[in-house]
Amino acid sequence: MAKVPGAVVAAAGLVGGYGVARWTKKRPLGGVVLAAAGAVAAREWNARAGAPTAAALTGAYIAGFAGSHPLAKKVGAWPSVLGVAGAVALASWTFADRRN
Repeated sequence: MAKVPGAVVAAAGLVGGYGVARWTKKRPLGGVVLAAAGAVAAREWNARAGAPTAAALTGAYIAGFAGSHPLAKKVGAWPSVLGVAGAVALASWTFADRRN
């Protein structure tokens, strides 16, 4: 079975977590989606690039989530979420996914 690149999982987690929280009006449910995707992405990053890179990319994932909140006040919620998801996906592809 083909593995899904960590970049795809991370971007889907950020976008999906926000979408679930917004559409269900249940922020904790969005957090579950965000955390589950983050855990899967971290496992993929560790398998592809090792623990130090996985830790750095997990930090970027968390920073993207946290950073999207103040950014949303400037550019809007969806542009913010899509921007940080793209940035995290690019970092994932650059440092882990393109190796395989």
